[in-house]
Amino acid sequence: MASVPNTLRIRRALEDAIVEGRFLPGTRLDPEALEAEFDCSRTPIREAFQQLEASGLVRVMPKRGTFVTQWSPEELAERFEVMAEIEASCGRLAARRISEVELDAFRQVHEDCRRLAEAGEVEAYYARNSEFHHCIYRATHNVFLMQEAARLHAMLQPYRRMQLQVRNRMGRSFSEHDAIVAAIAAGDGDAAAQALRDHVIVQGDRFHDLIAVLRQTLPQRS
Repeated sequence: MASVPNTLRIRRALEDAIVEGRFLPGTRLDPEALEAEFDCSRTPIREAFQQLEASGLVRVMPKRGTFVTQWSPEELAERFEVMAEIEASCGRLAARRISEVELDAFRQVHEDCRRLAEAGEVEAYYARNSEFHHCIYRATHNVFLMQEAARLHAMLQPYRRMQLQVRNRMGRSFSEHDAIVAAIAAGDGDAAAQALRDHVIVQGDRFHDLIAVLRQTLPQRS
């Protein structure tokens, strides 16, 4: 029982490290180094790996080790397609259900994104961009949908961060946010759904740009 708090602490720390890009997709997680970092035995490390595997953030490969999940282009496209539909559903419900207090907070996050985009602060923009989407999830007032959206959002965060490395992507991202905020504020569920679908979907030139960035940044899959 003593390992339970350690397992939770380690899982959360590793989850944050993956989501924040400190461990890139394809990176092998070294259990001995983590034992030293967290001053613990192998058991809570192994338990944390198992929980992260269940969430889709890592893959445990027998006789090879534990790796931050790295998808093929086809797998990545499938996940962005599903994420786009989930976010569209969130946008449709948020447009109907968002409260005035939530809308004020949403607009404030949007203004933070504007300021950071204008300053070229990519990492800070990405952090607020994540909160922008979580504002929408919470405004659905559907706990199950909020949890599913947040889970897939976390799985895709390393890749969505890399999207911002594509030239002019941050400015385009903020322009897309403008349309999303306007539709939700107006209570137009269909427009909000379409704006979020267009914002999240990665296909065509956008997909090829992302793959080019990944090939420059990530270890090659074997």
